[in-house]
Amino acid sequence: MSTFSKHIFFSFILCLLFLQLQGQSDLPKGFLKIKNDIFWDAQDGHPIYSQGGGIFSFKDPEDGQTKYFWYGAKYQESEKYRNNPSVTPERDNFVSVTCYVSTDLVNWTSYGDVLTLDEFNRNYTQTRWAGRLGVAYIKEIRKYALLIQHNDQLLVTLSERPNGPFKWHQRIDMTAMIGTSNTGDQTVFTDEDTGESYLVYSYGRGRNKIYISQIGVKNGKVGLLDCNMVFKGEGREGNCMFKHNGKYYLFASNLYGWDSSFAYYLVSDHIYGPYTPTNEMLILEGTEVDYAHVTQTGFFVTLKGTKKETVIYCGDRWANFAGNGLGYNQWCPLSFDGQKPIFNSLSSWSIHPTTGEWQVNSDNNYVKNGSFEADRRHIPSPVKPVQEQLLGWQTSIIKGNKLSVSDSLSPVLNYFNTVEDRTQVIGEKSLQINDKIDFKRKVSQIIQSSQHVKLVDGKYTLSAKFKRSSGFENLYMYALSNGKTYKQNLIKADQHWSNVTLENISIKNGRVEIGFMASGKANAYCHIDDVTLISAK
Repeated sequence: MSTFSKHIFFSFILCLLFLQLQGQSDLPKGFLKIKNDIFWDAQDGHPIYSQGGGIFSFKDPEDGQTKYFWYGAKYQESEKYRNNPSVTPERDNFVSVTCYVSTDLVNWTSYGDVLTLDEFNRNYTQTRWAGRLGVAYIKEIRKYALLIQHNDQLLVTLSERPNGPFKWHQRIDMTAMIGTSNTGDQTVFTDEDTGESYLVYSYGRGRNKIYISQIGVKNGKVGLLDCNMVFKGEGREGNCMFKHNGKYYLFASNLYGWDSSFAYYLVSDHIYGPYTPTNEMLILEGTEVDYAHVTQTGFFVTLKGTKKETVIYCGDRWANFAGNGLGYNQWCPLSFDGQKPIFNSLSSWSIHPTTGEWQVNSDNNYVKNGSFEADRRHIPSPVKPVQEQLLGWQTSIIKGNKLSVSDSLSPVLNYFNTVEDRTQVIGEKSLQINDKIDFKRKVSQIIQSSQHVKLVDGKYTLSAKFKRSSGFENLYMYALSNGKTYKQNLIKADQHWSNVTLENISIKNGRVEIGFMASGKANAYCHIDDVTLISAK
């Protein structure tokens, strides 16, 4: 990396840290800010490393107060990617299970490592994989059980305290229960109405079955008391669940590895089902435009406030292995239309830890898939997922080769950023505008108020980063609202990334169309990344 690039990169990181620390003072009294698309820190300023875990309510042995305990895995690559997100590490290397505690779900204090690789090594020859974990209180023995995937089996560890240390108890070969020794993916769910905890997991091969098992003591050992298959159909992973208004919601994702996907769900009146629709999971509304804010289903936490019960979707962004943006934890509030859950993809919002109310912050970015990280392959893609358009965006070919998943002449709508690119823009991918022949094209996105998230009328700023070749007759960024069009040319033809900004956009009637217009000669190109639309307040 050049000295100039290093300067740009570290300036970028410092800017992100500043944005993370600021902003609480301009919120209404009692509301606390949750900022996505950045790396999170604990209250002491040290990084939060917590992936593939869950949040549970336990009494803190330090003061006896009931608090939120957040457990998750730390990998060597978590630290590497945070320090240099221009490079995507090739694999995972488990370090420990971490624990953080909070009274408000926003300000977290680290309790350090509660299960370490050393504990594994004392009891087993080699750990190839450890992750997907949760903690349950076992009232019969007054101990806490941490269940975690370990290589090809399920590992149970125990502790006298919720903040560890957890010690090796037993490994469970799941073959007798489900036919594979391992679980596909898993989380721990605790029903607060009954105090009982359950393991939610999928079949180890193909993930085409989902099971729920109660956690308890059997034959003197902490393990699984039963095995109930609640789904059989398409392969699913990222299994997790929550309870709302007496109904159980079972969630999962597509089999996309470290990449993001739709969030799917089923609903039941009983923990063991039957879940509906039968063996046919529904797509969570709101996750289709940017794959659940570029995440995989992780877990849920419910804040039962004095005025509102808010369910928070806690998505895993496996950016350290997929290179798809910044931050490992992306939290977004759910809304409900009757019993139908709705996902609100927000980059910045606030929660009131007492009342349970939430609101959109003034610095929220209303653009969906603005860094183009939701699309896991070159688009159009003829393979899983078969896809012609970029998520959240509409490309209209006015002149040039048509879009097709099966035609080699089709334009490719996204560009895979180089390491050098990624010192200046976020993530592995960006928008690409080019063609093999002369072309004219519009790439657009309509942003408008929804029932639960309003695009408030007022002044906004649209911005992006771009680099381009020569050969364009016309190339500009635009915003269209209430019949008025705002334009800004992308003038500079350069191999380096430049900023483009449109200020004082007057949005009315809760609707705006944003995008890019291009007329170019054959093989001219423009790459665009990090598109934002933010209130000018």
